[in-house]
Amino acid sequence: MIFDPEELLRYEKHFLLPELGWEGQKKLKNASILCVGLGGLGSPVALYLAAAGIGRLGLVDDDTVELSNLHRQILHSTHDCHESKVKSAQRKLCDLNSHVQLDLHKVRLNASNARSLASSYDLIIDGSDNFSTRYLVNDLAFFLKKPLVYGSVFGFEGHCTLFDAAQGGPCYRCIFPEPPAANTIPSCAQAGVLGVLPGIIGTLQATEALKWILNIGESLVGRLLQVNALSMKFREFHLRQSPRCPLCSALPAIRELIDSEESCRLLSPMNNPISPVPSIAVEELEKKLRSGNPLVLIDVREPFEYEICHLQGARLMPLGSLPLELSALKREQEVYVYCRSGGRSAQAVEFLGNNGFAKVFNVEGGILAWADRIDPTLQKY
Repeated sequence: MIFDPEELLRYEKHFLLPELGWEGQKKLKNASILCVGLGGLGSPVALYLAAAGIGRLGLVDDDTVELSNLHRQILHSTHDCHESKVKSAQRKLCDLNSHVQLDLHKVRLNASNARSLASSYDLIIDGSDNFSTRYLVNDLAFFLKKPLVYGSVFGFEGHCTLFDAAQGGPCYRCIFPEPPAANTIPSCAQAGVLGVLPGIIGTLQATEALKWILNIGESLVGRLLQVNALSMKFREFHLRQSPRCPLCSALPAIRELIDSEESCRLLSPMNNPISPVPSIAVEELEKKLRSGNPLVLIDVREPFEYEICHLQGARLMPLGSLPLELSALKREQEVYVYCRSGGRSAQAVEFLGNNGFAKVFNVEGGILAWADRIDPTLQKY
């Protein structure tokens, strides 16, 4: 018998759902999911997947439980402090559902161990809280041709989507090709996060994972869901595969798993590092905009990023389509280019400079620097 008497009672409400039923619960029992990170996002992810009856859960985390974690990391308790998160998680999840096989990986994911850890799982969930792991997990899912459920939280805002590049969808690098410059984005530990927010996003991630395994409903592939806990508004942004993505485009710069430090050096076109480009600080740009002198301000981010926030008067020209937009620009004009944190705009300035634009400048730090030092009311992401 596939389910023992206890399981028949445990999953009774699943059996009642026509979209799930007996066959769907069998799919869940036969499925395997790797959860990277057992913190704020990983806690609800692991709890709900175990409760749902996922047959095998891989748990990756090298950290220990700290008291400051507990307002959001509900998988752990006060008496777990200073113990490894994987051992703490093992106790809670076994107590919740002993029918789930737990694979414990008390390691930090890196380019050397990622493939061996992830290759036997059906799907990966990113519950990490740092950019180096986030980019590595994205690249790992792409190379292994596995779906990746992405989530992130910061302050009062969170995001969730499903990346499935094997099915033609975008990957994380299609949206954010380069990691932000060091120290430009504080972590949750530095900037804070509303404790319930990871619960909302993590539950959404678990939901997307279950839907993918069951092949039911409409997934978030190609859609980024944004949650603002202060306004309690949910917004949706459409994502597309970038023709200049350094990972999944026709001419990728990244062809193997690499750790974040090396990744940052590979993001310019044709694998050549970006040479220093003419730049301007946000304070100087603000003075120029107030002066009223004629200039062109270009935003090279993606349309969904522009919807979240943009500088007044900026023209949206995503980096991937910039070569097609040259005819709309005059080479004698002053051109100022910005993106999220300065990496994509530096590429754009180099490209424009190589195509005859003599007065083109990169806005240092991008729109994040503008929000920090010029307009704190601007929504950050």
